[in-house]
Amino acid sequence: MAPEPTHEPDPERLKALEEKLAARRQAAKEPSADDRTFSQAAMGWRLVYDMVAGLGIGFGIGYGFDVMFGTKPWLMMIFTLFGLAAGIRVMLRSAQEMNKARSVAEAAGEKENSRG
Repeated sequence: MAPEPTHEPDPERLKALEEKLAARRQAAKEPSADDRTFSQAAMGWRLVYDMVAGLGIGFGIGYGFDVMFGTKPWLMMIFTLFGLAAGIRVMLRSAQEMNKARSVAEAAGEKENSRG
């Protein structure tokens, strides 16, 4: 006859389960090279969007004023240049924010590595 099942947990099985869970959690914490590459691509596209948005908004405002005042193409060219300047300014600010966030993350990673 088979032994009666007990309601007590098996300590060996629990220990093995905890080790497996710890290994999976550690693997989930470490980003793969693909994740870092995607993150870099996302940052690059954000900078492109900032530049294109500035140009598009400047062009649209200039074109609208040209239609209203009948000064084609002068205001469109002037506001496109203003949009370019605004796009560059926003792009540089975004790049500074990304650089600052990355340096903070790297400093936190070095701090963790020195502990462990």
